[in-house]
Amino acid sequence: MSARTLLAVDGNSLLHRSFHASARTGFHTRDGRPMWAVRGLLSQLVAAVDRCCADAVVVGFDDPAASVRRDRWPSYKAQRVPKPACLEQQLSAAVQLLRELGVVVAMPPGLEADDVLASAAAYARTVGARTVVATSDRDCFALVDDNTRMLRILNGGVDASPMLDPHRLALVTGVRPEQYPDLAALRGDASDNLPGVPGIGPKTAVRILAAFGSAEAAFDAAREGAGEARRCREVLGVAMTRRLADPEAREVWRHNRAVMTMRRDADLGLDLDAGVGCLPLVEPAVRRTFTMVELHVPSAVRALTGAITPSPPAADVDASWRPPRQRSVRFRPLPATPRPAYVQETLF
Repeated sequence: MSARTLLAVDGNSLLHRSFHASARTGFHTRDGRPMWAVRGLLSQLVAAVDRCCADAVVVGFDDPAASVRRDRWPSYKAQRVPKPACLEQQLSAAVQLLRELGVVVAMPPGLEADDVLASAAAYARTVGARTVVATSDRDCFALVDDNTRMLRILNGGVDASPMLDPHRLALVTGVRPEQYPDLAALRGDASDNLPGVPGIGPKTAVRILAAFGSAEAAFDAAREGAGEARRCREVLGVAMTRRLADPEAREVWRHNRAVMTMRRDADLGLDLDAGVGCLPLVEPAVRRTFTMVELHVPSAVRALTGAITPSPPAADVDASWRPPRQRSVRFRPLPATPRPAYVQETLF
């Protein structure tokens, strides 16, 4: 018997992408509520369930009211402007609709959606299940391992997005999954207001990790008088060795690692052995929700409930109808084409 698959969806990531990608549609429900981002999220949820043959689903969202990271590090995401009111409205609507649909929605106090994905991967291992995390957030590269794959949502939707395992991730990033937190901390993340180590971009970070295995080892090797200082200069150059030897560089890396570390112990409300979070969902709820947002109901019913919607009976078909016989039309044979005298005449 194959292991169950838990699909952990980054609700904030997918809804934000849909908010911007589908804004031109301006979709509203019949009662006037803006729903184009929610519609996109539900559509991608169905596609992701189909893509990974999920047995259970959990959707994670950021806590909108509090943030443990911002409380501890006030500069975290301090540069971001407030979300548009319409986006806030659709975030709230998405949580409500998913819960009415029967999907487990996790929003741990003070935490973020990537903490939900990390906690889901940790929980799945304890119950003998595999995990697929669906997100566009690069930080979740660190979650990929022998039991967890990542469906990296890119432009073009779920069907055009890669499914990353440890081997494919190494091809994409140049580092192993367990090295990715070091790469991210060295490079920094401007979207979270986390500057990287000065002078170190992603390519240099990959070189450092390829040579020394970890950032900690590279910092130790770069210290003046260290046994590997000479090798560090040979591999990375004198200027880069000096940067790594600077105590401030190590402090920047440590700060970024601390901020970027995902919680793996959040209570998600899942209990796969008791059926909590498991598919199938209740068919009437699926039909009601997907009809409201004007998505293809049979596809949603099949993916989320396992039921096959029968095709409607043909009411206007004449069983006695047959196509009329066609008279054969004869054409004069084409004149024979003279054969070329040389092969070159057929090529040029």
